[in-house]
Amino acid sequence: MTASIFKRPTDLAQIQAIHRDTAVERLGIEFTEIGPDYIVARMPVDRRTVQPMGILHGGASVLLAETLGSVAGIFATEPGHAAVGLDINANHMRAATQGWVTGRVSPIHLGRTTQVWSIEIRDDAGKMVCIARITIAIVPDSSGKDVATLSKRS
Repeated sequence: MTASIFKRPTDLAQIQAIHRDTAVERLGIEFTEIGPDYIVARMPVDRRTVQPMGILHGGASVLLAETLGSVAGIFATEPGHAAVGLDINANHMRAATQGWVTGRVSPIHLGRTTQVWSIEIRDDAGKMVCIARITIAIVPDSSGKDVATLSKRS
């Protein structure tokens, strides 16, 4: 079995709880799987995520991609550090009009001060809808909060 790249305990329920009362929850994004070097989440293609033509809004795809990259980034850092997005880009390959899209984030580069992650978003048939790449800066966490404690907010 491959050793995990994640340096903090990861749990699907905890990750979902961290996103309570955020855009992630409002768009119906659900975290579904954590592997040794990837995280998977899905998002419905419905009235919350489509544009006026009835197809998945590109911005919703980017929100899913940035969410996955940010979550993977923070869990791949040592406690006492934060992961902050620097850049994200996305290429939209195909329209989705119904069902779910599923994103899977995996690392390209995990450095001391930067990380680069790839996010593939596919439709229910497994066809590529979007591919994105996010660059994250690793900085000292001056908030005094650990990601694990964020799920305890009221």
